[in-house]
Amino acid sequence: MIRLRPDISSLLQARDNNAVAGALQAAIELEHATIPPYLYALYSLGFSANSAAADIIQSVVKEEMLHLTLVANILNGLGRNPVFDSPSLIPHYPGALPGSVEGELVVGLAPCSVDLVKNTFMVIEQPEHPLEFPAEAMTAAEPVTIGQFYRAIRATIVELGDGAFSQQPRNQVTTSLMDDIVVVTDVATACQAIDTIIDQGEGTAKTPREAVGTDYAHYYRFAEIANGRRLIRNPEAGPSTPPDQQYIYRGDPVTLDPAQIFAVPANPTTATYPDGSPARQACVTFNYTYTSLLKCLHATFNGEPGELKAAVGIMMSLRQQAIDMMAGTTTAGTAAGPTFEWQPVNR
Repeated sequence: MIRLRPDISSLLQARDNNAVAGALQAAIELEHATIPPYLYALYSLGFSANSAAADIIQSVVKEEMLHLTLVANILNGLGRNPVFDSPSLIPHYPGALPGSVEGELVVGLAPCSVDLVKNTFMVIEQPEHPLEFPAEAMTAAEPVTIGQFYRAIRATIVELGDGAFSQQPRNQVTTSLMDDIVVVTDVATACQAIDTIIDQGEGTAKTPREAVGTDYAHYYRFAEIANGRRLIRNPEAGPSTPPDQQYIYRGDPVTLDPAQIFAVPANPTTATYPDGSPARQACVTFNYTYTSLLKCLHATFNGEPGELKAAVGIMMSLRQQAIDMMAGTTTAGTAAGPTFEWQPVNR
């Protein structure tokens, strides 16, 4: 599991509005940092026979975007402005996730594989006490987990009370494009938003399912790819069966055919590709589009909710650009990967 450094958890020591705002902005940076690695793996699957694995990864990305929206709504509810249009939001790949304990997990950009899902994605999403279901044969300041960090933010918000929130809904994003969206106006709705983030990421101590919605928590969805099977109710389990035996990876196959995955480089940077080459040009264009997306999201979460429609269009463009790069369509046959770097001007 990912553990956050003590200096991140200590952001809440002051137990005031400034402390919560700092912690929530740190949460935005952490949530965002997981999306490029997930997308790189997703894009590498193209439109291939690996559709079940692609659907799983895409469902997680969609909820990570929901989490960013929920955190932004909480910040706005507290009268603060979430920041998305900054190069500091983009981490360096490969490297540790923002705020995480150095050396625990190096996260990079790599084509999809069982090893990547098992040793990186599942580690990112692992809850404090995961339920390990069977699979068919196939000091003063201690680090905290992501779930513990969110619970600490929740507790501080409860202490601050409703008086910490704007009297009128402030810059709240509501959209039919995302399920489980929460308009944050007080302690109760802020807690509802945080609980949604925790439940979707971790599930509960007794079930792999989200407390809201009908899907499994992210950790168990990725475990379906690692185990090659969908997670289902164990048909042999009864009312007294322990929680970790109530489910089993025995559902429909989740295949991951390496032959159908684009052979793109791991952890590319713009400098990976020769200056003036089609691959470099495609990479710069992708990064410009990606930076434009972050700027669009910043506007969306800072009083211009109508920009969300434009952001959705940019996301679709990013997907196609990435797949065209990975397939060699726009790179003169070179299998190139996008680098998710800050590029405010398309050179």
